[in-house]
Amino acid sequence: MQKNRLLVWSRRVLLIVVGLVLLAVAGGWLYLRGSLAQLDGLRHAVGMQTTASVARDAHGIPLISGGTRGDVAYATGYVHAQERFFQMDLLRRVAAGELAELFGERALPVDKAHRFHRFRARAQLAVQAMPAADRALLDRYVAGVNDGLHGLRFSPFEYALVGMSPRDWEPADTMLVIWAMYFDLQGNQEARELARGWFRDHASEEQRAFLAPTSTPWDAPLDAQNIAAAEMAIPAAPPAWWGKPKAADAPVVAKVAQAEFLNTIGSNNWAVSGARSDTGAAIVADDMHLGIQLPAIWYRAALQFPDGQGGQRRMVGVTLPGAPFIVVGSNGHVAWGFTNSYGDYVDLIALDSDPSKPGQVRTQAGWETPAVNEETILVKGAPAVKLAVRETSLGPIRESQGHSYAVHWTAHLPGAVNFNLGKLESADTLEQALAIAPTMGVPAQNFVGGDDKGNIGWTIAGPLPRRAVTGGVAATYPLSADDAAGVWQGWLAPADYPKVVNPGTGHVATANSRQLAGDGAQIIGDGGFDLGARTHQVRDDLAALGAKTDVKKVYAIGLDNRALFLSAWRERALAALDAKAVAGNAQRAEALALLKDSWDGKASVDSVGYRITRGFMYAVYDIVYENANAELAKIDPKSTMASVSARWPVVLAQLLDQQPAGWLPPQYADWQALQLAALDRVVADLTKDGQPLKAATWGQRNTATSAHPMAASIPLLGKYLRVPADQLPGDQHMPRVAGPNFGQSERLSVSPGHEEQGILNLPGGQSAHPLSPWFLDGRIDWLTGRESPLLPGPAAYTLTFVK
Repeated sequence: MQKNRLLVWSRRVLLIVVGLVLLAVAGGWLYLRGSLAQLDGLRHAVGMQTTASVARDAHGIPLISGGTRGDVAYATGYVHAQERFFQMDLLRRVAAGELAELFGERALPVDKAHRFHRFRARAQLAVQAMPAADRALLDRYVAGVNDGLHGLRFSPFEYALVGMSPRDWEPADTMLVIWAMYFDLQGNQEARELARGWFRDHASEEQRAFLAPTSTPWDAPLDAQNIAAAEMAIPAAPPAWWGKPKAADAPVVAKVAQAEFLNTIGSNNWAVSGARSDTGAAIVADDMHLGIQLPAIWYRAALQFPDGQGGQRRMVGVTLPGAPFIVVGSNGHVAWGFTNSYGDYVDLIALDSDPSKPGQVRTQAGWETPAVNEETILVKGAPAVKLAVRETSLGPIRESQGHSYAVHWTAHLPGAVNFNLGKLESADTLEQALAIAPTMGVPAQNFVGGDDKGNIGWTIAGPLPRRAVTGGVAATYPLSADDAAGVWQGWLAPADYPKVVNPGTGHVATANSRQLAGDGAQIIGDGGFDLGARTHQVRDDLAALGAKTDVKKVYAIGLDNRALFLSAWRERALAALDAKAVAGNAQRAEALALLKDSWDGKASVDSVGYRITRGFMYAVYDIVYENANAELAKIDPKSTMASVSARWPVVLAQLLDQQPAGWLPPQYADWQALQLAALDRVVADLTKDGQPLKAATWGQRNTATSAHPMAASIPLLGKYLRVPADQLPGDQHMPRVAGPNFGQSERLSVSPGHEEQGILNLPGGQSAHPLSPWFLDGRIDWLTGRESPLLPGPAAYTLTFVK
């Protein structure tokens, strides 16, 4: 009897547990469904001047139209909030240093590093300084965001996972979203200057000129075919740290290529003039290289509103959730795109102190007492953390290696962020767009544009400091308070910005390398230019299009994954693996065979030869820079010899080709022995855990790992917040940039006035919600390079806003 009662009781408990689980699942499902965006219907909105509508096509891409620009801004904010609010929240928190409030103590290191810059306080000042018209537009966007957030039946699902409610959007938050891009695009410049400071102190002038050249034969400037410079002479002897094994107490580095997984934050853009296009209008292409996560950084949209002259203005392209504008795209008359300019926008100014002046430091302006700002960082599940930030007239004070530096960064100054990007909406000509670009409050970018009349051109968009004297190479190292190169006299006037318009080639292109050979180069400076191989390949691809081309052919350049730059490194590897080197060594013999047979001249997913070649170059880097990198890691985790100069592959290639005896690291008998050691490292790494070398394809290494930030927080179901493990063709030094979670965040090609021919790919869909059919919609096109239409299709859903 007791046994039967126990069995009955157990069954009841099981039924209750199952019922509770089912209720939890059902509740979770209902919650998820309730946090999906509203697609159809009519909504009354306070503050509407006319009406606005959001007409989404079958892929969720909206045409947002309205009777006034403010009404369209409201509707844009509403859509952004309903589809992407958590993404927006992370962007403002990243910029302000407020992530720990959501994620607890694990986010404190990032918060402390970012709160140092006090961007929330700066954002509030920027909002107060806005012109009335810009502030009115911002207020309408903010109203739309908050109405969109509260219009959801349940908060975005991410907040259920972190156990918090979302905080309303504020005007300053939109400015913070722009400042978040400063971290993405210029955030490594401080670490670079610290690394270069160590490099200056541990190498002679002659050694520095060789190891960190100002240009390479790969450079493809806009104002010349190349940069005229003789091959740098190799000094008689290297620095003392060159090629020596690291110190016993130095940090352990990866077995192969500690720099291999570092990617240059960059982008490609290019334009072809109307004289070479099939329509007579310019063709503009852009692909911005950023982190590839879910949701995608960008949100596709078309915006339509009255142009103030009795007509309509249609903007189409990508928006950044958190801001009301098309960032890259076309307004029907002018199209434009951006790449990171890598100018010199940060100076570290060494501050003097004097025991007789306690609490004071000497800056360029003389002795001053730094202001002390106490920042409070809220931490989920723990007490708040106080952070004291000392700030001079030049910027906040950073302590490093016993020195105090003022971080003089363009991002800190008034005018670093504004709404002038919106002025591109009314630009009717390239000339007007080029005049607007320098006034934009964005991280300084290469602006490439073209208009419907066929004109093309380049300039810098964003603020450039006006230096008292040209800084040149000196300004790329930490400066003293007495160095005139570190004195900024406000912003450079737009009329003084360098620009290139309608060159004789009929095309322009930038890809993060040095832009100019002549006048203007010193105005921009060098903040870490790429070595130029990507720009070189894009430029040559454009020339190969011939006298006449079209949007599809211009778009296809972004899919070029030919390994032109690495081909010479393959030849070096083949030469090192001579008959003597492979005799009796089966692994080297197999590597040689794969270098020959598993190589198609591209970064192809099935190529083992490409992966060995790439690994060989980085393994040589590790061997000769290992000790230096160990020392630099003590200064800043981001500091490496690769950050001292991205042109290191060209330097190493010259050494391997000329093989100077004085530069051979002492542990090697000859230069072939060094190269064989590098190849042996690669083979050992690729065959670890018993993997056959022939299985070590590039696709195995270059496999997509993108995920939603909350994917790791959901046991079992987190897999639905990740992309499939697709193998990706492409790599760094070619137009088709691709890494596991980094690459072409969008691909745009458009001829202004002919947007119906335009192409736009994104690596993810419109919605951040895993139950939305648009969560990954469009990704297959991005993966395969298939041409997705730029313009939204016919409306499948319409949401209307009225007074």
